[in-house]
Amino acid sequence: MPISLADIVATLPSDESWGPSTTTDALVDGVPYAPYSKGDKLGRMADWTTEGKDREGRGGRQQYNRNYKDQQVYGAGTSSLFAVQVAEDESSFSVVDNTRTSTKSRGFGRGGATFIRGRGRGGRDQRGGRGTFQRVGQRGGQQNAYYDNRGGRGGRGGRRFGGWKDYDKPQRNRDSSVNIKPDWQMLEEIDFNRLAKLNLETSTGEDIDSYGFLYYYDRAFDRPPVKNNERKLNVVDRVAYNVTTSQDPIINELAEKDEATIFATDNILSMLMCAPRSVYSWDIVITRNGNKIFLDKRDGSSLDMVSVNENAADAPLEASEGNKDSINFPGALALEATFINHNFVNQTVIESDTSKYEMSHENPFYNPSEETEALASKAYKYRRFDLSLEKDEDPLHLIVRTELDAVVKNNISGEDQLLVIKALNEFDHKAQGSGGALDWRTKLTSQRGAVVATEMKNNSCKLARWTVQSILARADVMKLGFVSRTTPKAADRHVILGVMGYDPRKFAEQMNLNLSNGWGIVRTIIDMVRGMKDGKYVLVKDPNKSLLRLYEVPAGTFEEEDDGPQEEIAEEGAE
Repeated sequence: MPISLADIVATLPSDESWGPSTTTDALVDGVPYAPYSKGDKLGRMADWTTEGKDREGRGGRQQYNRNYKDQQVYGAGTSSLFAVQVAEDESSFSVVDNTRTSTKSRGFGRGGATFIRGRGRGGRDQRGGRGTFQRVGQRGGQQNAYYDNRGGRGGRGGRRFGGWKDYDKPQRNRDSSVNIKPDWQMLEEIDFNRLAKLNLETSTGEDIDSYGFLYYYDRAFDRPPVKNNERKLNVVDRVAYNVTTSQDPIINELAEKDEATIFATDNILSMLMCAPRSVYSWDIVITRNGNKIFLDKRDGSSLDMVSVNENAADAPLEASEGNKDSINFPGALALEATFINHNFVNQTVIESDTSKYEMSHENPFYNPSEETEALASKAYKYRRFDLSLEKDEDPLHLIVRTELDAVVKNNISGEDQLLVIKALNEFDHKAQGSGGALDWRTKLTSQRGAVVATEMKNNSCKLARWTVQSILARADVMKLGFVSRTTPKAADRHVILGVMGYDPRKFAEQMNLNLSNGWGIVRTIIDMVRGMKDGKYVLVKDPNKSLLRLYEVPAGTFEEEDDGPQEEIAEEGAE
């Protein structure tokens, strides 16, 4: 009799059954063992050679390494074994509009064009994006606006200027313009943010008297030089005086007559009015004698020098900071620029004893019986400004000595126009510290606006001071010359590439220069000194911070330098 399968199953013990064991001994922590596939490749557990951060990290960029492009994470082939299956199948659902939105877009519309360029990864909840450069322009190239968002948190990221990894550069430690001695007592400390908020409206001032004479400007310099025939900058030895306030005999006479309360020169006053734009250290000596206040400069002061690229993002370096080119040190560049300015003014005028503009009085600093050298074209106008407020019981007047360099005939009216002549200089547009300047020889004619805009950025303080001096003197035109080295390595030979003329008041608007803010700074400093006792004080710009410090110094400070013979400042370069 055949035996059926059911009979065999019936004879088996009831606690045994077919199939794999149902015990839990094969389970490890409740998770079954997952075998790997032959397609899985064993890679590195942690690769520390790549510089990138994780995609979900702090905004780092996902690195792509071509050496491991075929690698897979171990166990990736079995990741779906433990995937949780939802109760409902969602694969059949889809969104209506699944178009991807990109931050890098370029669209053209009827009203104009919008260009967005950059690496903007800075979202609201992210950290430190690189920002974007955006240009919004209307049709026909009108009303263009440029936006440049500087770096920060959460979408405020901005494009970094000034060089690669400039955040990793060591902090510059510049020296102070004057040695701060232990017996000096600091009285006030004012940061530039406070100075930028000051404001005082004043009148255009009134002329008190004028001295000296002016030669007529040579209009031939307004025409660009002929190609391959550049004008050389010549050494013209002429005497020019830059006497400090308290040593000016005209100012001393006006002080005795009580014509004003405050006395200064345009060189000193312009530095104080443009203080928030300054980077290098400078100092002004303030003397109070009764109700009279004199603003002076020291002998050998940095106020007599012309800085170069002071406001550039990567200003010229000192030797201690790694600069190996000695002719491009900040001090060497300042000496070169001062030499250029002195000779440029003397070369651009037509010297003629029969055709010159005479002021009311002769030069007050020149003694023909003792000096034989020829005088430079220079006129001094003493002008008075009212700094009074409504709350003041007595008027507060300031007298400043201003300077003019030349005179020119107006082409339309034929009237004489007063000029202030200055010179910008190019040392090497490829060298460190050039501030991204263009090559003047090739761009000055075709891209004149770009060249001037770059100079406004790199020499903001210098150009602002020149503009203030022109406005204080009520000059009709400010002439700016563009002087370059014959070769980048020759700091003693220069050529004149061109001259441009500007209305000082319109030029101030282009530079966003507010004279009311400058007068507010002057009035604030004067009020501080008026609240103190008679004595001598020194106002110092911190060499490494954006702030001013006012010190009280002993009465005999700087007298050793003041007792020496009075010398004229005549930059005579020996080529």
